[in-house]
This record gives sequence, C-alpha cells and structure tokens, in this order.
Amino acid sequence: MNKKPNEEKTQQLFLILSGIFVTNALLAEIMGVKIFSAEKLVGLDPAHINILGFNLDFNLTAGVILWPIVFLTTDIINEYYGKQGIKNISLLTVSLISYAFLIIYAITLLPPANFWLEINAMDELGNVFYIDLAFNKIFTQGLGIIVGSLVAFLLGQFLDVYIFQKLRQFTGAKLIWLRATGSTFVSQLIDSYVVLFLAFYLLSPSESQWPLAQVLAVGSINYIFKFVIAILSTPIIYLGHYSIEKYLGVEKAQKMAEEATQNSRSKIQT
Repeated sequence: MNKKPNEEKTQQLFLILSGIFVTNALLAEIMGVKIFSAEKLVGLDPAHINILGFNLDFNLTAGVILWPIVFLTTDIINEYYGKQGIKNISLLTVSLISYAFLIIYAITLLPPANFWLEINAMDELGNVFYIDLAFNKIFTQGLGIIVGSLVAFLLGQFLDVYIFQKLRQFTGAKLIWLRATGSTFVSQLIDSYVVLFLAFYLLSPSESQWPLAQVLAVGSINYIFKFVIAILSTPIIYLGHYSIEKYLGVEKAQKMAEEATQNSRSKIQT
C-alpha cells in the first residue's frame, strides 16, 4: 500500500536536490566574474597573508558563496542515491552550464538598440557609460576560465563521491560529518588549484599568464576559505539529513543509504 507513495517521495526528493544542485552550480559559474573582499564583508582589515612571496587578501569570486550549497547537496545525493546519482547530475550540470555560456556568448553578438545605448549613456556620477561593453564584460569569460572551471568541477565531484563512499564503508551510518567534510576537504583541495592552473597558467595567453607560484598562492587562499566554510557548514549537513528522514521516514531513509552504499561499492570494485 505504501510502496507507491514512498517511490514518489524518493523521486520528488531527487528532483528537488537535483534542482538545487544544478541551479546553484550554474549561478556560481555566472557570478564568478564578481570579485569581493571577504574581509570587508565582515568589517576586518585586509589579511595581507604572504604565500610564496605574494601578499594576498581574501579576494574571492562571488561563486564561492554558492559552491558550499553545491557540495552539501552532493553529499546528500551521494548518501541516499549513490555514486551513479551524482555522476548523472554532474554530467548534466556541465552540459547545461556549457549550453548557458554558448547562449550568453551568442547574445553578446547581437547589435545593441540605439535607444538602449542612449538611455544608459551616463552613470549615476555623470560619467560616460557604454552599457553594451559592460554587459559583454560581465557575461563573457575567457575560454580558459570556462574550461578550467568545468574540468575542476567534474574532478572535484567525482573525487568527492569516491572519498565519501570509501569513508562510509568505515563509518557506516554514523559520523556523517566525517565523510561529508572529509570528502569536501580533499575534493576542494584539487578543485582550488586545478581551475587556476588551467585558466591562468596552462590555457592563458602568454601576456596574461600567471607565474606558477601565484597560481599556488591564490589557490591556497581559496582553499583556506573553503576549508573554513566546510567546517561551519557541519550543522547544515545534519539538518539536511534530519529533514530527509522526517520526509521519507527514518526506516526508508536508512534503507536508501544502505542500498546506495552497496551499489556504489560494487561499481568501485568493478
């Protein structure tokens, strides 16, 4: 009697989690052009941390605000739907992000209407403002940045899934925080450096190429920030699991988690 409602709930839950995952990943990519100061956000002076000869502050892309949601969702989907669930969603997300950038690029090629340029010819301070150029600058990124970001995203996701399932074999249903934060620590270590290495070193034009030391230094700053956020997000992980158990029922949720682990284990071994 309850089989059909339970199946509908698991499908609905997967759709909700997938929607949260895809939406935040796409927004994080688009918002990545905005650089903000984490110190100013909390009212602190610039950090001026010296790493490999570079004095660095916590100047981060706006996308880092949303990536913790992506990785929290990754761990929840991984827990209840296993390795294949995350693999499918990650590949779909990369495809949709690529599609979005292609559409955005095509839009930047459209000729601007004269009246649109005229009504936006001045900014609030009375300076000359060319809105079409500003639009194109904001919504287009270099090919190296796009490729680097997508490659780093996939590597981070697949590594996160692998480590998460390996840790679950040792922890069982207990110690959710260990497998969630542990997998995120390792996957984000790779992600933080791969995206910068590809975007600003390997695929960057020679005139704008970063020194390798700068790639490592900036990657370290990014990883420190993600490390702290991962720790602070621990209560949200437990809240997510509690909410799912309330929605599906404890018995059903635990059964799904066990089946996901067994399926992922068999795929890893093969």
